[in-house]
Amino acid sequence: MKARVHVRLKSGVLDPQGKAIGNALHSLGFEGVQEVRQGKLIELDLADTDPAAARARVEAMCRQLLANPVIEDYAVEIG
Repeated sequence: MKARVHVRLKSGVLDPQGKAIGNALHSLGFEGVQEVRQGKLIELDLADTDPAAARARVEAMCRQLLANPVIEDYAVEIG
């Protein structure tokens, strides 16, 4: 079973890397980009066969290691 975890900074947290990407896009002539938020994608191959059990395990992984719940949000996709 495959799992994808999308991790991004919470909306109130400053994103200096996103700001740098936005500035670079403007300097390259890409106008109209108002805000850039940078995140990360983590893909996992799991031995689980039950989607509910897989989701529970990945959620636990996120809370313990993959995301910092103080400053980051995450979304899990199982498929």
